[in-house]
Amino acid sequence: MRTLLTAQEMADILSLSVETVWRYTRQKRIPAVELGEKQYRYEKDAVLAALSGGNQLLREDPAVRAGYNAYTYDDYLKIPDEPGYRYEVLEGTLVREPSPSMHHQRVLRELGYQLMLFFKALDPEGELFFAPLDVTLSANNLLQPDILFVSAARREILREERIDGACDLIVEIMSPANRRKDRLRKMEIYRKAGVAHYWLADIEESTLEAFMLKEGCYSLVAVGGLEDYFVHPAFPELTLDFKQIFRRPSTP
Repeated sequence: MRTLLTAQEMADILSLSVETVWRYTRQKRIPAVELGEKQYRYEKDAVLAALSGGNQLLREDPAVRAGYNAYTYDDYLKIPDEPGYRYEVLEGTLVREPSPSMHHQRVLRELGYQLMLFFKALDPEGELFFAPLDVTLSANNLLQPDILFVSAARREILREERIDGACDLIVEIMSPANRRKDRLRKMEIYRKAGVAHYWLADIEESTLEAFMLKEGCYSLVAVGGLEDYFVHPAFPELTLDFKQIFRRPSTP
């Protein structure tokens, strides 16, 4: 029985980036077994045989490895599906992360539910969405925020397959693995794009920080936790039950 490898496993064997393996797959420069639409697996011996005598294939474009302005939205659409992972493009860099944890998803569900009730009353024609949903902010910035709200006044940015433009509110749920990315890289991208409200939920600290765009910069305008009241100047009637949002059910 043949042992089939994922793109990441094949990339590790070849000392290449997984993005280069995908690019060679699309160019049919290495053989792949197609399991479904944009789903591929690789047979090690077949790939090595295809590369033998063609060492030029192993010279990776430095821009691809560095990720600097290498990826656009069109490139993103061609990436093969890799079950268990999610992808974003940040300033041209392709970012690949494992699927969120169970607690992350619980926080997403509870916070999203409370926000949905609030915004449904505040702006009935606006819409609240949840990941995975593509948000394109520029040619080299494709993100999948955990929670986002688009007001009725900005419905022109809604497309059938994605949201194309700055949302009114974006919420990212941080974990130890993505804390730096959400607090630094994504915050700067959202600031440049003109996202009015950016919130960070910390599942380890059980806190929510709310930033608001003022004169082109983000200002921290509200913070809430398990024992705190969350008072937001732009949404004074919003109340959040943090004990329910960050609750961890007992382990069976």
